Amino acid sequence: MADRQYPPRRPATTTATSIVQKLKEHAPNSTQLVGLATLVISGGILLLLTGLTLTAAVLGLIFFAPLILVSSPIWIPIGILIFITIAGFVSFFGFGVASVAAGSWLYRYFRGFHPPGSDRVDYARTRIADTAGHVKDYAREYGGYLQSKVKDAAPGA
Repeated sequence: MADRQYPPRRPATTTATSIVQKLKEHAPNSTQLVGLATLVISGGILLLLTGLTLTAAVLGLIFFAPLILVSSPIWIPIGILIFITIAGFVSFFGFGVASVAAGSWLYRYFRGFHPPGSDRVDYARTRIADTAGHVKDYAREYGGYLQSKVKDAAPGA
């Protein structure tokens, strides 16, 4: 019993081999390596293009700033005129599309095809009709009451 050791010892391994084994266990496969290489390369290309674009924009602003500054009394009114013109056309065509869509919806509604939202329109119409009926009944009831009060206040009237 004396020669038996408790707990049993593992075989002696060096630290370097255990690190290499752990690296092999967690090593990426070839698909992951290709994906990482693609990510790094495309990221580098996009970073390079961003730098070139920013450099070109700054240099263009430096070179063309005097021309822009001198001709700004012409460009500002022209820009305002172009903006108003484009906004007018866009709003005109937008209102045209909206009115065609509304007309199409109304046509389908009155032809009985039940377009989307027609149930809400029917509900609102019945609600308005019911409210108008209640107001009419209320006016009849209290209108007669007020006429009798007027006759009581002024019997000759």
